[in-house]
Amino acid sequence: MDGLRVGGYRRGVGHRLDTRLVGWRRTLRVMTERFVTRGFVGRPRPDGEGTAGDARSRTPPGQYLTTDFPVLSAGPTPRTPLDRWSFFIEGLVREPMTWTWDEFTALPARDWTVDISCVTKWTKLDMRWRGVSVDTLFEAVELLPTAAFAIASSDGGYTTNLPISDILNGQAFVAWEYDGKPLAPEHGGPARLVVPGRYFWKSAKWVRGIRLLDRDVPGFWEGLGYHNRGDQWLEERYSGD
Repeated sequence: MDGLRVGGYRRGVGHRLDTRLVGWRRTLRVMTERFVTRGFVGRPRPDGEGTAGDARSRTPPGQYLTTDFPVLSAGPTPRTPLDRWSFFIEGLVREPMTWTWDEFTALPARDWTVDISCVTKWTKLDMRWRGVSVDTLFEAVELLPTAAFAIASSDGGYTTNLPISDILNGQAFVAWEYDGKPLAPEHGGPARLVVPGRYFWKSAKWVRGIRLLDRDVPGFWEGLGYHNRGDQWLEERYSGD
């Protein structure tokens, strides 16, 4: 026997999932204290504003509102058959983890309604997704104390870097549905990392895994001059902003 399967997780014999979850939650609490940023509490919205005022308050500086969902990609659209799709978490963890498509989509999921802003200056409000939070994924592994940064990797070789502080506490999720339908390949399907608190290039299309590191390593666009952090409220579009 190669291991036990509990709730879609593959476990070696002798491991206790409940013990690991308690340990992870303790680690998460400590890491939250280490990495507190304004992204955890969101942007306050002025009281008493109507719909138009609310939309303005939710639109970052330099952005315009759109009702479309523009398609922008760095290369051709990959189309991986679901029976060959998998998702991994590796790097500075006690035990790497890999899920098949069926295992991944069987994880606890929820609906998300978030505002998205692209570095090309469009913002779309109230975008509806369904998927699994990064916090839930991290419950399946034990991060080492030195883990501080994440690299998301995608089909086609795309990568993007993020501090762990930008993806914990419900700030990021991996989505496989958009607007009630399977996520289309042109929008990053079958699965896309979504990080609403950062410009949309940080929301890696066709995502296949996350690697945890102790140092910040620039991803694809970051290596070509885009800002390393990409906070839309600070207009961190390009290096030096």
